[in-house]
Amino acid sequence: MEGRERKKISEVCCPPKKEGKFLTFTLDGEEYAVSIHKVKEIIGMMPITIVPRTPIFLKGVMNLRGKMIPIVDLRLKFGMEELEYTDRTCVIIVEVGASTGPVLVGLVVDAVSEVLHIKEEEIEEPPAFGGKFQTDHILGLAKTGGQVKILLDMDKVLDPDAAEGLAQAA
Repeated sequence: MEGRERKKISEVCCPPKKEGKFLTFTLDGEEYAVSIHKVKEIIGMMPITIVPRTPIFLKGVMNLRGKMIPIVDLRLKFGMEELEYTDRTCVIIVEVGASTGPVLVGLVVDAVSEVLHIKEEEIEEPPAFGGKFQTDHILGLAKTGGQVKILLDMDKVLDPDAAEGLAQAA
């Protein structure tokens, strides 16, 4: 019993390490990264079925080997300008946690860069921009190779419960 209590206290006072392998990708010339543990696969652009009356960043659903995957254009989700897709545009299939369990979601990104091992000492907390700006979707900022990479928390970037509903509706 006492061992369990200690574990709970350590979980509360000591946040999990952010160090690990990250898949890096670009959006509008900036470098972003997502934990490799969230990534299931990377695919080229495929036909997307539009689902009416959804937010503009939800492009629709993609049929991936018989499974309907909701597709989110991260440019639009982050309020960036929409661009024509190119041969470098791809979809990163990630797994996010919904209330009923894990959900697969496709992320349209400008290009995938590489997988990097980012050390904890290379990661800084995101800056505080004030009360009006939420940065809880940013795990941290990594300084590697002379560049800054924005580490994203995909469970907070996306609304997994809404994505699950979109996939079921298609």
